Amino acid sequence: MLTYPHIDPIAIHLGPLAIRWYALAYIAGLLLGCGYAVYWARKNTWRPNATDFENFLTWAIVGVVLGGRLGYCLFYQPGYYLSHPAEIFMVWHGGMSFHGGCLGVITAIFGFAWRNRFSALALGDLVAAAAPIGLFFGRIANFINGELYGRPSDAPWAMVFPNGGPMPRHPSQLYQASMEGLILFLILFLLMRSQKLRAHHGFIGGAFLVGYGCARIIGEVFREPDAFLGFIGPFTMGQLLSMPMILIGIYLMVRSKPKEA
Repeated sequence: MLTYPHIDPIAIHLGPLAIRWYALAYIAGLLLGCGYAVYWARKNTWRPNATDFENFLTWAIVGVVLGGRLGYCLFYQPGYYLSHPAEIFMVWHGGMSFHGGCLGVITAIFGFAWRNRFSALALGDLVAAAAPIGLFFGRIANFINGELYGRPSDAPWAMVFPNGGPMPRHPSQLYQASMEGLILFLILFLLMRSQKLRAHHGFIGGAFLVGYGCARIIGEVFREPDAFLGFIGPFTMGQLLSMPMILIGIYLMVRSKPKEA
């Protein structure tokens, strides 16, 4: 068993203001992801160009925050938040859903692309290529917070988490950071290197949906289900929400066509 490295979830104190690692993870993911997407946008001969993507960043932030919060309230605790609607807006109490954030960003993508009259799928490809950067930092922040820990395990790398009881558990946040972050980033990077694939608008976005969906389903095998939700049949909520992502991703990859078509 490894010793859990107790890290203060508050990274910086600025007088009465406490800045958490979780907030810094969101900021780092958005800024680094934006820079990475702009890098690829400059290599394309079609819109969205680098300026387009920089202008899209505000839309992306709104989509992530609103979608992530509303998705958590709707997918994970709808009964509670219907009874306490004022708490929906209390994001500082925690509770964000990746799947909700994904839907929020997709909505932002289509709205921004429609307003600026270029392909939403082309913009989606840039967002998808950069998304694993944010996912990586987010999972590391989950680990620092000691939240979303894994199921009990006798593996030699299992850890006793502060709020997980006395049993050693899988550090599932690190598994997910590796799969959803590092590995998926590398796969999409290799795909993005092909200008032919980049010109098939929707292909990279579809590959992200398939890759994330598979990584999340595998990660949920090791992750402790939310106490207030548990299992839904043999599956967790995260697995059920990831299944349609894979199907949609496959559809986008198969139906993607080159820009010239």
